[in-house]
Amino acid sequence: MYCTFLKTSVGRLRLFADDHALYQIAFPTCMENVPVASPAPQRHPLLSAATVQLTEYFDGRRQAFDLPLSPQGTNFQQAVWELMEQIPYGETRTYGELAARLGNPNKARAVGGAANKNPLPLVIPCHRVMGTGGKLTGFAGGLETKQFLLTLEQKRAQPSAAADT
Repeated sequence: MYCTFLKTSVGRLRLFADDHALYQIAFPTCMENVPVASPAPQRHPLLSAATVQLTEYFDGRRQAFDLPLSPQGTNFQQAVWELMEQIPYGETRTYGELAARLGNPNKARAVGGAANKNPLPLVIPCHRVMGTGGKLTGFAGGLETKQFLLTLEQKRAQPSAAADT
């Protein structure tokens, strides 16, 4: 397992990968439960690709990620994370909507718990999941970071007049 750091507009992220997949992204406010990892060899290809793609995301030049991922979790968590990956850039869904798509609208809290355990925030966009009525609720990077990410995406997702000409 390898680790590198990435300075972003939401703080210094820690990225964890092995030679095959990205495993975890940790916000500066969430450094507990991070794996023990060696510093990445210079120019580790996977961590380099993740760094480039995340930088493009924060610069507003990337709306989707193309990285091999290996999030570790239960079958239920995996199902929730797969649904989160389907939420389009610049849009949101509620925990209840995801629970309903999983076949049980009463599992909104369980969906929230799975979102909380998401090891790959940003790439698996748990920040796009809201409480009832669009209420900002829990996020590993903090609610201020969640709002920042949503605002970033909403600005970039809106078609510009220049793009129409």
